[in-house]
Amino acid sequence: MNLLGKLQPLIIISAALIGLLLGAMTPFGYVSSGLIEIFLMLLLYILFLCVDLKQIKQSLKNIRYTITAVSINFIFTPLLAYVLGRIFFADSADIRIGLLMLLVTPCTDWYLVFTGMSKGNVELNMSILPLNLLLQIVLLPVYLLLFMNSEVTMNVTALVGSVVKVLVIPFLASYITKLYTEKNKKFHCFLNEQSDNLQLFFLCLAVIAMFASEGKNLLNNPVLLIEMFIPLICFFVILFFVAQLVGRTQKFSKKDIVALNFTTLARNSPLSLAIAVATFPERPFISLVLVIGPLIELPILSLTSGILKKWNV
Repeated sequence: MNLLGKLQPLIIISAALIGLLLGAMTPFGYVSSGLIEIFLMLLLYILFLCVDLKQIKQSLKNIRYTITAVSINFIFTPLLAYVLGRIFFADSADIRIGLLMLLVTPCTDWYLVFTGMSKGNVELNMSILPLNLLLQIVLLPVYLLLFMNSEVTMNVTALVGSVVKVLVIPFLASYITKLYTEKNKKFHCFLNEQSDNLQLFFLCLAVIAMFASEGKNLLNNPVLLIEMFIPLICFFVILFFVAQLVGRTQKFSKKDIVALNFTTLARNSPLSLAIAVATFPERPFISLVLVIGPLIELPILSLTSGILKKWNV
């Protein structure tokens, strides 16, 4: 893990602050909204380029871990997200949509950084990455329609179309790139060495654009940051202890329990935001929730990493 990987949470928070300053002090905030989707699609292109979906079979080699992680991520977590939304934001469907989109999508990047920092089983979490990615792409529209369609009128065609545009275009681009570079050793060497840095670069550009675009909404609604803090703390505390309890019940090793903690704690806000920007362009509070999420999530993951590192010594 290189230095940039270790500093990733700090770099992302710095990008958010830069975005806020640009949005407040320059005209960039008026044009940045059009760049968010572009940067996120470039991020997803790099991600798809690095992920081999054939490796899903690797996750099946440790079937107990895979079933446990998938059950928490795609059965328990959506139900918990829905309950937290109903408890804390009963009067705001938009905030509940944003919270649901944030919490039902497991992370596909920085959870590996925190797993490594905490001396967890990185290889095990890498094996489950393609499965997590595939399931969240398929299930996110299902969760939205299942939990929110009774309160908010959703155009199913538009929702599916947004998912297709934001995800399928980068996927096809990555597939075509793989076909044309299959025997290019220099390209694969470059990708292996720089893929994490490229993902971080485009993520930071997207974060800067998001915060520049939504900065005024955030500054005009500072209470939302405080209101989001309590349910997200509840979410992370509950998930932490659920993973610990289930991992110990399953008699996983300490390294595997650490891995389970981070694959169930870390969330994939960039992917959710890309879909939200495309699907709900006239509902800024949904995107605002997804922008606020990482501000709370990253410090909590850093704190969790410190706790688990000491426990795993």
